Amino acid sequence: MNLVVIGATGRTGSEIVAEASGRGHDVVGVATSADTVEDVRVYPDDELPRLLEDADAAIDFTVPAATREHVERVVEAGVPYVVGTTGFGEAGLDALRGASKSIPVLKASNFARGVQALLRLVEAGVEALPEYDIELTETHHSGKRDAPSGTANTILDVVDSAARSKLDRTHGREGEHKREKSEVGVHVRRAGTVRGEHELLLAGNDEVLTLTHRAESRRVFAAGAVDAAEWLADADAGWYAFGDVL
Repeated sequence: MNLVVIGATGRTGSEIVAEASGRGHDVVGVATSADTVEDVRVYPDDELPRLLEDADAAIDFTVPAATREHVERVVEAGVPYVVGTTGFGEAGLDALRGASKSIPVLKASNFARGVQALLRLVEAGVEALPEYDIELTETHHSGKRDAPSGTANTILDVVDSAARSKLDRTHGREGEHKREKSEVGVHVRRAGTVRGEHELLLAGNDEVLTLTHRAESRRVFAAGAVDAAEWLADADAGWYAFGDVL
């Protein structure tokens, strides 16, 4: 299939280019300036409309402001759209949901298969232990901009759904105050080259349960993104999640 990878020179984008090329797909890249990644030509952003003409799917791992511009071009071309960009506000998400009325859009905060399994375990754990305190810690490399991570926010959404209540997200703690039962602690660390680690802790009744996922390489995200593009290429217009692929 013909794939357009937007953000091809980024940390994850370059891995997606390598993964897709390794599977035998015809790949072109798009970035802020022309370049070459894994022997694949990368074109500047203004070439995107032309490149989409022959595309079977587009994969976007950039930043929210850029994706807001890309989505209009992808809709005009009628191309299935896989979005791994994180850090959107409501306006950005609304733009993507609006696009899904015309084209298939798959938006995910994390494309690791293990994270999908983690989300199911989180749901089961919170439902089974409704009185336990919940704390979430996530760690990423020092260059990651959004905090908490998109994956952390997805985990917290699952916690709220399983608890049948929107818990108060307490970001770190300082000073003197008692922890409230309605809280879920959220702790963010940014250091070194950590690919991504998320740990949910449930504690109560003199016991502790921890659910953890750690990515050893960005290649796991790249593989999932290409899986998503292959699956989405034959889908009808609509809003999809990575769990639909699995």
